[in-house]
Parts: sequence; structure tokens; C-alpha cells
Amino acid sequence: MDMYQALADPTRRHILEILAKKGKLPASDIYSQFSVSAPAISQHLKALREAKLVDMEKKAQQHIYTINPKQISELEQWIHQMTMQWNARFDRLEKVLAEEQRKEVKK
Repeated sequence: MDMYQALADPTRRHILEILAKKGKLPASDIYSQFSVSAPAISQHLKALREAKLVDMEKKAQQHIYTINPKQISELEQWIHQMTMQWNARFDRLEKVLAEEQRKEVKK
């Protein structure tokens, strides 16, 4: 699963928000934040790992999850690029609208 598919699910986004706020968390602490079953959350965690949005390390019997900053940085760069493209489009639209307003004033 790619990063964007993983982010399409609201439960997965909520897991990322929890990890962003709290840092490292064992899976059991993540499970406790939801009203669905632990296996269901485990599947969401698996999808996030496959998308490389989170890292998991084993400590004894625990699975400890953290956000993968490298992948989040890649997402941030994509968002920045899209924002720049949209801003450029809005700038061009603004120029066209300004030209149209000048034409109306001259009439």
C-alpha cells in the first residue's frame, strides 16, 4: 500500500495524530485509543508500516511505534509542490480577472 492510500483512512490518520502528539507508543496504548478491536487496529498499523509512515521496533513482548519522519517529509514536499502549482494557477486567474475588469471599466 502506498502512502496516499494509507492516509485515505480516517483511523490511520488518527493513529498518526496520536503518534505525532505522544511520540513512541506501544501497540497496546494505541489500541486503547479506539473502540474497535485490537486486531482491527493491528491491521491499520500494518498498513501504516507497509506505507513506511510508521516504524516499529520490538522491545521484549512489546511493539513500539513511532512516526517515520523521512516519509512524512516526503509527504510534506509533495503538499508544498501542489500548493505552489495551485498558487501559480490562482495568480494566472487573478491576472485574467484583472484584465477583464479593466476592459469593463474602459467600456
